[in-house]
Amino acid sequence: MGAARRPKGADLDVSSAPPAKVSAGGLTYARATALRHLRAADPALARVIDAAGPFTVRPEPGRFDPYPYLIRTIVYQQLHGKAAATIHRRMLDLFGGEVPTPQQLMASSIEQLRGAGLSGSKAAALIDLAARTAAGVLPTAEEIPTLSDLELVDRMTVVRGIGPWTVHMLLIFGLGRPDVLATGDFAVREGYRIMHGLAKQPTPTEYRASTEHWRPYRSVASWYMYRAVDLHRAALVVERSSPE
Repeated sequence: MGAARRPKGADLDVSSAPPAKVSAGGLTYARATALRHLRAADPALARVIDAAGPFTVRPEPGRFDPYPYLIRTIVYQQLHGKAAATIHRRMLDLFGGEVPTPQQLMASSIEQLRGAGLSGSKAAALIDLAARTAAGVLPTAEEIPTLSDLELVDRMTVVRGIGPWTVHMLLIFGLGRPDVLATGDFAVREGYRIMHGLAKQPTPTEYRASTEHWRPYRSVASWYMYRAVDLHRAALVVERSSPE
């Protein structure tokens, strides 16, 4: 159960520094400070911020348990909401309607889990998640506030079926971490393309290199890349004819 091998450059997409304490708003940073920095650092991004409006990410306050979160994540992968919710409910019903303990999942067979509508690969991923949790590889709710973004990526991506993107989304939206760049996310790179009027999306490596000036608030800038895509679809923002 060793550490997962990181893709080249992946360690640059998140912070290796110890996390700050969570504020009352569920974030580990101040919204106003982040927006001031990004406006000053990137005039193109400042225009998107003006068009999109306030930054509205507000993680749920309190203790975060990664085990049930990742169970749900695995079940929902590559499925539409209603179908995924049905399968998730059926899987819980196998355990009396409750989230199974790691020991219960480890004692389950692939065939039992497939009976709830899960694919064989998802069933295997759930059993692997349970085994990693029981072995202490998956961080506990108590450990998470003490671990850096990079440590969380390393420890969560050893689970079968959990890649960097899943952990990046958790860091941005679930844990309120400030400096996450989801280079593997098509939508954020598309937002960057739209914002700069590029003919094609940057590669993950190009995107990483061209957004260094967003540090240490790349999570906030990434959220505005999603909004750039939304605005473009709504015809509320005009692409620039050529990159600067």
